[in-house]
Amino acid sequence: MAKKSVASLQTGAKRLAKAIKMVKSPKTGAYTFVESIMDPDNVNDWLKKK
Repeated sequence: MAKKSVASLQTGAKRLAKAIKMVKSPKTGAYTFVESIMDPDNVNDWLKKK
């Protein structure tokens, strides 16, 4: 299960996006959030990856 939350960040000439994905732990079953700042073109690929 992935929660898609994307915020756009603009720093000078580069445009970045912060993506947050909700990941279920196989050991405990609890959900954790994984954050990453990347190019907006790579967000969908990152969210699809496990």
